[in-house]
Amino acid sequence: MIRSGSEQSDSPALLTVKVVPGSSRTQVAGKLGDMIKIKIAAPPEKGKANECLIDFLSETLGCRRHDIQLVRGQSQPVKQLQIAGLSLETIRQRLGLPNAD
Repeated sequence: MIRSGSEQSDSPALLTVKVVPGSSRTQVAGKLGDMIKIKIAAPPEKGKANECLIDFLSETLGCRRHDIQLVRGQSQPVKQLQIAGLSLETIRQRLGLPNAD
């Protein structure tokens, strides 16, 4: 799920993802209900998968690492991230997701 953090247009977007660590490569695997499924090549140990997720999103979205903050799910497969500086539409487009209706 991608949604705005508040009613203000300049507020950070909230992104809910389901992470599958230990995959053969890091990639967006589509939607899973209200979440975005992301396969991560890094193993789920000592924060490696979280770091790989943030690196991947930073590169894919074209933003700086410090614009992405892991706010929930540090040790769980379902994570919520806050992304500053990008519109919801831009995030959807860069992740290759369909527009919200």
